[in-house]
Amino acid sequence: MSRMLIVLVSYLLVGVGVSAMNFYNDVDLTWGGDKAKIMENGSLLVLILDKGSGSGFQSKAEYLFGRIDIKIKVVPGNSAGTVTAYYLSSQGSTHDEIDFEFLGNVSGEPYTLHTNVFSQGQGNREQQFCLWFDPRLDFHTYSVIWNPQAIIFYVDGTPIREFKNQEDKGVPYPKNQPMRLYSSLWDAEDWATRGGLVKTDWSQAPFTASYRAFAADACLFSNGKSSCTDDNRPSGRWWDQSLDSIGMKKLKWVKDNYMIYDYCQDSKRFPQGFPPECSY
Repeated sequence: MSRMLIVLVSYLLVGVGVSAMNFYNDVDLTWGGDKAKIMENGSLLVLILDKGSGSGFQSKAEYLFGRIDIKIKVVPGNSAGTVTAYYLSSQGSTHDEIDFEFLGNVSGEPYTLHTNVFSQGQGNREQQFCLWFDPRLDFHTYSVIWNPQAIIFYVDGTPIREFKNQEDKGVPYPKNQPMRLYSSLWDAEDWATRGGLVKTDWSQAPFTASYRAFAADACLFSNGKSSCTDDNRPSGRWWDQSLDSIGMKKLKWVKDNYMIYDYCQDSKRFPQGFPPECSY
């Protein structure tokens, strides 16, 4: 057996799935009928929203820890009232969830990137950002690293948020429920743009969001078991990844310059005291 083949077999035995970056292979179109389309031999996926319906897709595989990357170009022009959602989620009333949501706006106004983390059915951990570029003009890479130590949100390789595992301090952390990737384009004019003050202009429809280069370097979950075990864990990649000093400086730069909302600073929302993770 050649050395290259040995390396390949050893990698596969670790059980870490890497997407072939072909939407035909990796996702199911789940709703919206022909408003969800896979094109260009599987390298491009398009979601469409009109007054009749939005659309969405989900990954074929479930994951229990991993790194998920996808390139998205959000709705251009006047996107007020629309939401392009990209998230990981388990099922049930006590579900876990890791959210990217792009809240549309009128032409010339910045998009709001909304993030949240749910654990055991409890969310209310919103942070929002206005990005340092216009996400309508081109594709940008949005990534989640989810490992036993932390959840890190990245935009084009720059960390914008870290949610650490602080179970020892009484903070629930997503670690036991497998999650799929989901994405959708839908109408949320009752809250998405300036709290619902700006409504969807349906004369601008149909609205379109585009996706490329979905990649999942992750522990696959199937038949009640994860492909990663205590004796068979991925090493040297995302499993042990945390923010080093350079990453922390980049995170601080984003927070200082582009964060527009942090639940840990909203005293009116938490008059009885902030959630425990805000203290750490």
